[in-house]
Amino acid sequence: MSALSLDVSFADPALESRVRAGVEAIEKQLAIAADTPEKFVAEAAAHLMNAGGKRFRPLVVLLAAEFGDPHHPDVVPSAVVVELTHLATLYHDDVMDEAPLRRGAQSANARWDNSVAILVGDYLFAQASQIVADLGPDAVRIQAQTFSRLVQGQIRETLGPDAEDDALAHYLSVVADKTGSLISTAALFGAKMSGAPVDIQAVLTEFGERIGAAFQLRDDIIDIASDTGDSGKTPGTDLREGVPTLPVLIALRSSDPADVRLRSLLSKPLVDDAEHAEALTLLRVHPAMDEARAYVRAESNAARALLDTLPEQPARAALEALCDAVATRLS
Repeated sequence: MSALSLDVSFADPALESRVRAGVEAIEKQLAIAADTPEKFVAEAAAHLMNAGGKRFRPLVVLLAAEFGDPHHPDVVPSAVVVELTHLATLYHDDVMDEAPLRRGAQSANARWDNSVAILVGDYLFAQASQIVADLGPDAVRIQAQTFSRLVQGQIRETLGPDAEDDALAHYLSVVADKTGSLISTAALFGAKMSGAPVDIQAVLTEFGERIGAAFQLRDDIIDIASDTGDSGKTPGTDLREGVPTLPVLIALRSSDPADVRLRSLLSKPLVDDAEHAEALTLLRVHPAMDEARAYVRAESNAARALLDTLPEQPARAALEALCDAVATRLS
């Protein structure tokens, strides 16, 4: 299963066994949640689910649950809620971005159309809402707050920064809301549903926020640095569409006269293949890439430091390894 392909260390066989069992249970419940007698809806809802993915968020839920009772019956459903919410946002994001590919497969909006993709995303949100309703009012409140942040982040990304805003600070706030918020909720759900102490819940919530942002920013770097589409999209997709990401925003701050051409290219959508290739070539060797990598490493290390306050146990070691994986896979 893809959730165990993140270079996370499972030195403890019992922990690995529990996580594998949890992942299998989550996959089964995801399939049930996406299913419906309406064959077209079932096919479209399962489209991205079956395309794969790291299942990063369910993994965070399962590891956070280790600080309470990992076998609590609410743990797996809470992970399903988080992953359904994430999948729903992907359908909507692909419409907003007009993305042709997602996870190496044709996006739902490209395969069908934007209306279908939006409605399928809404369907998955509804399925997540049904499940979270059985987890109690606190879970519903957390999910609603998370959904609010997801939408506000998307709105701010769509509108872009105001003239007086710092573009990089604006982008980092978007990443916090669009990615950090849901991974933070994954950590909180795992800890809360397992009955972990309140102070541990607070630490894991903050941990999820920090590692979640680093996780997204790492993909920004991979999107530029990789030729293989490791981010799940065609390499340089954001660059082609003129969507600023961490390395681009850092490069645009340069006042070096040698960067005039690069800044000119990065200031617009790169629909021309030759200009797109030129920008990728220039950006890949620019100091902005090293600065972006340093920022992601710092965020990952900050998330890792939070774990120092948690009890020493195999799950903490696995979360530390997860931080190390985010910090080192930057090319």
